[in-house]
Amino acid sequence: MIRIKQQIPIFIGYDYRERAATNVLIDSIYQNSSRPVSITPLVTEQLRKLNIFWRKKDPKQSTDFSFTRFLVPYLMNFEGHAIFLDCDFLSFSDIADLWDQKDPKFVVQCVKHNYITTQKKKFLGEPQNAYPKKNWSSLMIFNCENCKALTPEYVNSASGLDLHRFKWLKGDHLIGSLDSKWNYLVGETNLENEILEEDSLKLVHWTLGGPWFKDQRTMGGSLAAKWFSAREGAMKLWD
Repeated sequence: MIRIKQQIPIFIGYDYRERAATNVLIDSIYQNSSRPVSITPLVTEQLRKLNIFWRKKDPKQSTDFSFTRFLVPYLMNFEGHAIFLDCDFLSFSDIADLWDQKDPKFVVQCVKHNYITTQKKKFLGEPQNAYPKKNWSSLMIFNCENCKALTPEYVNSASGLDLHRFKWLKGDHLIGSLDSKWNYLVGETNLENEILEEDSLKLVHWTLGGPWFKDQRTMGGSLAAKWFSAREGAMKLWD
């Protein structure tokens, strides 16, 4: 019997418009992981029914999980570590390799992107807002014990900028860095003057919108083709 603490706890931001992305991501994690994982999609309506999330939608909010991601430490009872990632990722590698990078001296770890988006809109016409530390929170390893500032009361009342810019921490020195291969931003990463070889990518992130949207079927070129291949594998029917 596998003990709960031996599983890697993973939380995925959920938006009903991106259910295809969520399902393909989950399967890609399963297929590449060398260790058992426990995956929990953060479904907003479920969290509302539990009276954990009650804030109204913000005009600048582009997905249902813009704020719910910060409830992960609370959902973990402020114990251990946990991984959060947006639903618009695809895994090409062993998530256990990311898990093994957790470092207790940091409260949170992420890819520290350094760019200013050139886009005004992203998928389905949603706003693409520019701010410091943009996309840092799209993939995080939480050290949940040290995230006790992220109570439901705080998450439901703090501004989006305070949450996504990690103002709930006592300094940026508590944010650890992960290699950019773990959060490759399709259509945006090259703005950081970093050219990454496709075969080296660990997790690919369609932050502007991905192939599951009609108008973005080819977003990422060969990476879009790999997403469709992953979808075909996840939905394959066997005779």
